[in-house]
Amino acid sequence: MKRCAATSSTANAARRAAARAKVALVLAVCGLSLAPAPVATHTARARQDDEVITVESDLVVLNVTATDVGGAYVRGLRKPDFKVFEDGREQEVTNFGEEETPFAVALLLDTSGSMENRITFARSAAIRFLDGLRPDDAAAVYSFNTKIERVQDYSNSRDLSPKAFELGAEGYTVLNDAIFRAAQDLSKRPEKRRAILVLSDGADTRSSASADKALNAALASNATIYTVDMGQGPGGSPITSGAAGSAAGALRNFAGKSGGRYVATPGGQALREAFAEIVEELSNQYTLGYRPSNRARDGRWRAIEVKVARPSVTARTRRGYKLAKP
Repeated sequence: MKRCAATSSTANAARRAAARAKVALVLAVCGLSLAPAPVATHTARARQDDEVITVESDLVVLNVTATDVGGAYVRGLRKPDFKVFEDGREQEVTNFGEEETPFAVALLLDTSGSMENRITFARSAAIRFLDGLRPDDAAAVYSFNTKIERVQDYSNSRDLSPKAFELGAEGYTVLNDAIFRAAQDLSKRPEKRRAILVLSDGADTRSSASADKALNAALASNATIYTVDMGQGPGGSPITSGAAGSAAGALRNFAGKSGGRYVATPGGQALREAFAEIVEELSNQYTLGYRPSNRARDGRWRAIEVKVARPSVTARTRRGYKLAKP
């Protein structure tokens, strides 16, 4: 028995060493591919007095989606085609990229009591989204009710973990805390493009973090939030019409302010098309970087607007950020 245990231990150590070597190789390759462009250092700091997460950086990085009047993605734009404004003042764009690169996405699955009649439907939606990802994209799956659990770590696997099929609907809804946790985890990922996909009825009932704190954490990690309103799905909703409207408003707010999209129809062909568009969008965004002309670190909100110097082309990105006080 001792010999078997020793052999097993040696084998496990070898596998761990091989895995570490593989990760090191991937990071080295990514580093080489990103070498031509300066990389900003982002940190997030929580202020106890007002629960604000602020971005502390010399370089503001924006992932920008350009579309025409019909909603089709516009490719082939160049750096001079973009104008970036912060609080109404034009900024000098110092970094520009259009390359199609892998992204990391955190999929948040609401398993609270209000999802009792829709949990199976939400799982099916998660499977459809994972199936649509590209081979190099990384995804993790989280469940949240009164607590948050990462049921599937970041990987290129397109199979939903068996653990996800054991999840039942119970407890309260900590939507804000779940977004905050996902943003923190995404901030440690090597991918330049990051996203949070929320499958929820949107009714937060127990989070310790405010919606603003969750949103600012996502902005600090340069993550775009996409939300699917499961409250509109089959099975009916125990939420009153007024509360349902407020819940939908919360989901719209997260998506709109981070530069993402709100999907009101969580089923059928509309959802499949929405998922395909989200993947295509994340795969083909433009990356812009600028150093703000306003160097004051006052902790105030700074509004961002991106314009495209071409007729009938619009740009969508996050709406702003907060620069940390010294």
